[in-house]
Amino acid sequence: MKSLGHEVTDFGSEDVIYAHVATKVGEEVAAGKFDRGVLFCGTGIGVMLAANKIKGVRAANVNNVYAAKRACLGNNCNIITLGSQTTGDMLGKELIQAYLECNYVYNERSGKKVDAINDYDNTR
Repeated sequence: MKSLGHEVTDFGSEDVIYAHVATKVGEEVAAGKFDRGVLFCGTGIGVMLAANKIKGVRAANVNNVYAAKRACLGNNCNIITLGSQTTGDMLGKELIQAYLECNYVYNERSGKKVDAINDYDNTR
């Protein structure tokens, strides 16, 4: 991420409870301290579930470039998650790059869907 020109804060941890790191990153992203986050665990699923418990977080587990782009473009996700045991290094770099190069733009097709998610989130 640094090689792509992004500032990086590493929340890495020796804590085997990945939810602790995922929720911390989620809180920081939701609070606006960071624009986006990238989380890792064995499959990426556990950290996705934990991060999505935070109000204001939209985390998606991605495993291909199209999904990484759509996480941003179609769903305005502010966190992506990857599996360190299921995603190779080169693919992981491509997924992160594809996600970070995109910017969400509200549009007729996706905007109302994102609004519905945000509306529900705001009722919790």
